[in-house]
Amino acid sequence: MSSNFTKVKKVLWIILFANIAVAALKVIVGTVISSTSMIADGFHSFTDGSSNIVGLIGVHFASKPVDEDHPYGHGKFEMLAGLFIAGMLLMLSGKIVMDAVSRIFNPVLPDITLESLLVLLLTLVINIFVSTFEFKAGKKLNSQILISDSMHTRSDIFITIGVLATLISIKLGLPPIVDPLASFIVAGFIIHTAYEIFTANSSILLDKVAVDANIIRDIVLSFEQVKDAHKIRSRGSKNDLHIDMHIMLEPGLSVEESHELIHLIEDRIKDEIKQKVQLIAHIEPYNADTALWQTKE
Repeated sequence: MSSNFTKVKKVLWIILFANIAVAALKVIVGTVISSTSMIADGFHSFTDGSSNIVGLIGVHFASKPVDEDHPYGHGKFEMLAGLFIAGMLLMLSGKIVMDAVSRIFNPVLPDITLESLLVLLLTLVINIFVSTFEFKAGKKLNSQILISDSMHTRSDIFITIGVLATLISIKLGLPPIVDPLASFIVAGFIIHTAYEIFTANSSILLDKVAVDANIIRDIVLSFEQVKDAHKIRSRGSKNDLHIDMHIMLEPGLSVEESHELIHLIEDRIKDEIKQKVQLIAHIEPYNADTALWQTKE
């Protein structure tokens, strides 16, 4: 297993234990005070822990080396794990909505105490730390699963703030129906987070453009021997970026010189966009007529 994937696994284990502690605290306190919004928030936090487990499984498979059947490696297992997390969130939001509807017809007044509010404040602080720590680690390690998981945890911050506001509102005299109504807001946040995670991961799986072709073209044309570049394509993630293109060179360059130039271009692209890059270039001899035709194409 590569050093990068090992670091990702360590982060996921740390976040897993933190999320389980936060979730258990919310569910226990929510059950004691009969608050559906707090219980919903607690179950959402449990999905943070389960998503960490999914992430660990995804990273395990993603870290497998290149083999005969997978010449591009297994890195997309990270994205598949992200899609699985999005699906889990959608199912959870459905359960929360059904429970909230039930409580609307059978309202229960939460037993709100100072201790329960302090517990929520504590979990809020923990969630802010966890989300920030995981997101920064994801950016540093170029890990899509850590970034997706941090987005999942980040929604807890806004949800917990909503639950706090709801309990305080009931304490100040608003009717108990405010509590199940707040659960709809919780579900809305979860659905939005699921959409963000789905969009980010499906874009990579469907080979959406990873880098603006004009940026790549400007880098390539900065070399004096390069006269034109076209049919530029990019796909993948920051940790596994693939670029291919057609490059028109001076006709007098030898095969050895052209080969060396392509390596220099690849290194320049890596330096400029700060990503791991694999470049495949189709070399063509330059002439004005061909270049004009390629431009029109």
